Amino acid sequence: MKKLFSLALLAVMALGAQAEDKKDSTASNKPVFTTIKENPITSIKDQNRSGTCWDYSTLSFFEAEILKATGKTYDLDEAFVANKTYMERAIQVVRFHGDCQFAQGGSAEDVLATLKTHGIVPQGIMPFPGSLYGDSLNNFNEFFSLLEPYVAAISKSSAKKISNQWKVGLQGILDAYLGECPKEFTYEGKKYTPKSFVKSLGINLDDYVSITSYTHHPFYTSFAVEVQDNWRFPHSYNVPMDEMMQIIDNAINNGYTVAWGGDVSEDGFTRQGLAYAIDTKKTESLAGSDMAKWLKMTAAKKKNLIDSLGCNVPEVVATQEMRQERFDNWELTDDHGMLIYGVAKDQNGKEYYMVKNSWGETGEYKGIWYMTKTFIAANTMDFLINKNAIPKNIRKKLGI
Repeated sequence: MKKLFSLALLAVMALGAQAEDKKDSTASNKPVFTTIKENPITSIKDQNRSGTCWDYSTLSFFEAEILKATGKTYDLDEAFVANKTYMERAIQVVRFHGDCQFAQGGSAEDVLATLKTHGIVPQGIMPFPGSLYGDSLNNFNEFFSLLEPYVAAISKSSAKKISNQWKVGLQGILDAYLGECPKEFTYEGKKYTPKSFVKSLGINLDDYVSITSYTHHPFYTSFAVEVQDNWRFPHSYNVPMDEMMQIIDNAINNGYTVAWGGDVSEDGFTRQGLAYAIDTKKTESLAGSDMAKWLKMTAAKKKNLIDSLGCNVPEVVATQEMRQERFDNWELTDDHGMLIYGVAKDQNGKEYYMVKNSWGETGEYKGIWYMTKTFIAANTMDFLINKNAIPKNIRKKLGI
């Protein structure tokens, strides 16, 4: 009995030691960041249960632009942009007789188009997110369960002629869940219309351009990136991948931010605030490691291993060819929008972009993500930027 007890005790101690080793390994691999450059941004917001990252990230971008240009801090209203955008997208779907997508998602261009066409209002003029239906944040589940079939019914109608009344009905749904967009309002003691308010913000809306990098169109030309949420068909300037990254770095170094759109569905994008472009081939070949079983692992086990490897996780070498292949085979998608606003490095000297998310103050870094430059190079779909943040030699090639 004593022998069995001793063996059991030894086993427990061994397991404890292994657990401690794993803990120590994870702790030693946890990135320790040193900020290289950090540009001012506004507060972290929470899109909650709504597909409006495009709205939150791009308004964050314009808030940072205003802050840079004037020193003033604004909180611009995402509901105003969503109200205008969903109506305009529905109109397009009806014009196409339903042969295009109506969805919650969108692009940075939707925000820019709204500012140019309709203006904007500050937060507090319209109802706060979710308040109209008894929630404290956005929840589009019920909202879109009404909106999508409504638009589908009109756009797929067999009628020879439809009336304009469908817009009245749709506007009623938009206003019921998002709030009615005001024609005029008072802010800090002064009366505005949405259009006069956007003119007062101190930025030039003609200064903004979109950048991408693919080989199925010539470099230094522009084209409409072929993704469903790019439904307005705005053009992006096409540059080589290396120059795409130079543009981001030049922007950050000169005090600008970047409204980034790209793919965060990869295993290396963690919910704790990190993003690595994991090289699965290298991780599979790590001798004596569970990583050899990478492709067969569950998502939870992969997450645990990524966490344990931390800043030592092997990354791919991003290439132009890889970007094009992943775009064409649907691996590289435009599933999220965020705001790049700074650069940091870890204890190994690897550089990361500091990125503002719109999921509230979640994760290890309270709503901020540290995304390696390799991850951004590999997973960028496109981004909106102030043209003055682009290096002069690249602007000359683009003719802007």
